[in-house]
Amino acid sequence: MTQSPATPLPPPKERRRLREARSLTQAQVAARVGVAPSTVRAWETGRTTPRGRNREAYASLLAELASEGADSPVRTKAPSPEAEQAPAPAPEPARVQPALTPAQAFDTLYAFCAPALVRQAYLLTGRRELARESVERAFQLAWQRWPEVARDRDPAGWVRATAYEYALSPWHRFRPRHRHPEPPPAEAADRALLDVLLELPPPQRRTLLLYDGVGLDLPETAAETEASTPATANRLLHAREAVAARLPELSDPARLHLRLAELASMQRLRAAKPPTVRTGSERRARFWTRAAIACTVALIGSTALTLRTAPTHYEPPVPPGEKVRGVPPRVAPGSLSERERELRAKLREETVSGPERLVPQAR
Repeated sequence: MTQSPATPLPPPKERRRLREARSLTQAQVAARVGVAPSTVRAWETGRTTPRGRNREAYASLLAELASEGADSPVRTKAPSPEAEQAPAPAPEPARVQPALTPAQAFDTLYAFCAPALVRQAYLLTGRRELARESVERAFQLAWQRWPEVARDRDPAGWVRATAYEYALSPWHRFRPRHRHPEPPPAEAADRALLDVLLELPPPQRRTLLLYDGVGLDLPETAAETEASTPATANRLLHAREAVAARLPELSDPARLHLRLAELASMQRLRAAKPPTVRTGSERRARFWTRAAIACTVALIGSTALTLRTAPTHYEPPVPPGEKVRGVPPRVAPGSLSERERELRAKLREETVSGPERLVPQAR
């Protein structure tokens, strides 16, 4: 049994051009193919490639868009003899739209991604303040590394991965704010779903949100969570089983997707303005730059002080005391030799029969 070759597709830029030529949005194309809008965005950027039935449906849609553009040529009248003799007017030069500045491009990305990212971070953490802080920190880091982020194939995915990593950081538990829980949602069904999500392990919670909440496919979810595709599939299955065990009505993935969207949209979550985020990023960068300069100056000062107070020549240490030569060693008393006995006897005899001592007499 032979395998049929894959349906050919135009390049990613051509896919986007065909869609924009017919004034279609990514959501409309996704509805006609039967996938999520984020999947169509990934196809047009070249980050992923459709497979199977989605590839065939997407290829047929692009072929239809291309044929519609080819079947509608612009009709022109036949030139009259007078028009043939008259010189043709010079074509008007095409208007070149000015390129966006880095700040304008950043503000556009922030306005497009920040509201949805705040809601997703809330589903990950169950905390409104932490969700807003995670998104702001992610965009501040993106502004600091804007040349890298702007050239990335998926800037929105870059910021989303950074926000998820900050939101799920285990160091938040040591913050005083983390000790006080925030008020839960008002609806009982929303509280039950949020409790189930927060009871899941962080890897399973993130995988479930990316696949059933955001709408990424399995390879994209595996790439963003830095895991293999089989491991991501197992995480997704275990997360769905845990949710279905507590909430049987959410065993259907489509129903779970709608409930996640409803739970996130019911909360009043607002992101800061783009200029505020850029200002905070620049202020943080200045702070760390000044801290690095201060540490460098302190290190240079301590090194200079050490060089100033260090000795200029080598002074050997004072050695310990040494023995004086020529002095016989001290020995313990023992038996006398024959010569020593004779000397002792002589001394004793002279003491007894020695010369008379002079005794003073009074006059």
